[in-house]
Amino acid sequence: MTVSTKMFRLGTETAFDVLARANSLAAEGMDVINLGIGQPDFPTPDNIVEAGVKALRDGHHGYTAANGIPELRAIVAADIAKYRHVSVNPDNIVVVPGGKVTMAFAIEMFGEAGAEIMYPNPGFPIYESMIRYSGATPVPIRLIEENGFSFDAQTVLGQITDRTRLIILNTPANPTGGVVPVDQLQKLAEGLEAFPHVHVLSDEIYSRMTYDGEGHTSMLAFDNIRDRLIVLDGWSKTYAMTGWRMGWGLWPDELTPHAQRLCVNYHSCVNAAAQYAGIEALIGDQSPVDIMMSAFDERRHIIHRRLNALPGVSCIMPNGAFYAFPNISGTGFTSKELQDQLLSSKGVAAIAGTSFGAEGEGYIRFSYASSVKNIEQAMDRFEQFLQQGK
Repeated sequence: MTVSTKMFRLGTETAFDVLARANSLAAEGMDVINLGIGQPDFPTPDNIVEAGVKALRDGHHGYTAANGIPELRAIVAADIAKYRHVSVNPDNIVVVPGGKVTMAFAIEMFGEAGAEIMYPNPGFPIYESMIRYSGATPVPIRLIEENGFSFDAQTVLGQITDRTRLIILNTPANPTGGVVPVDQLQKLAEGLEAFPHVHVLSDEIYSRMTYDGEGHTSMLAFDNIRDRLIVLDGWSKTYAMTGWRMGWGLWPDELTPHAQRLCVNYHSCVNAAAQYAGIEALIGDQSPVDIMMSAFDERRHIIHRRLNALPGVSCIMPNGAFYAFPNISGTGFTSKELQDQLLSSKGVAAIAGTSFGAEGEGYIRFSYASSVKNIEQAMDRFEQFLQQGK
């Protein structure tokens, strides 16, 4: 069998590999604590579930418009106005089955041999994977621990060439929990005026997941790049709807028809009933989001304190999402060694920093989207592991 060589350029998302290994060990009888997978441990709120069930009972079993039902796109636009304080046209919103789809569409539109696409490193692994798959050259934007895993706008602007087609941003960020300061986002937006050939994909899937009252700054706040800005968000993280596969992209006028055609070619439309559940999520009671975020805030303080008490480990306070990304270079283990041995010997699932790019060496990701009890027990086991040494 001969397959296209581009298939061998595809990477993967290691969190799912670790999840499979963790499940296998659990099936064999090991007590496994999974702090690897990036999904809320809360159930989808009841009102959202009931809206999905009602949609099925009401007969919403068929195809919908490829870009999403008009009611949902109007509600997404209203949600953008509420939380990002920007008015957008619902016709520029394309509802897709999960955040990855907007990401893949944008990379596919701009990626080809000879093109360059910039992306955060360490960052969500599918960025680099899809860039390579497209034939483009991935150009990493280094996220530095000393800068709170942010970037320096002038450094990013200095990396742009005449081959740069797209810059991918992610704040709040996976895997670091970092949040890019407003002044750096503004400097980047202003600097991009000198590079009109460059588009921006702003991955804002964790937009509702910030702490200490900071709030989220969307790239939509900068009018000068609105005509070449793609915004990615969705329901998975905020509403504990990872399995519902619901995301949206906001596209500039020139790109919206391309995104809609890709929908028709790839998936026809998003599950009809899920779209009605998505409406309820946005217009219904938001207190479950507040309760979840309050729990995450408590957990981040606990895991931050516990990690910094471990020998050879240091961790900055995450400011967004639900990930801690400790520096483990003082332990004597590589990121991959620590990932594998911590799971096999202590039953604690975490993700090697190198799963998120070469700049992740010396780090490991823990998701604190798990109970306080699980976090405390996992840190106890991590401490025991480190005391044993190599």
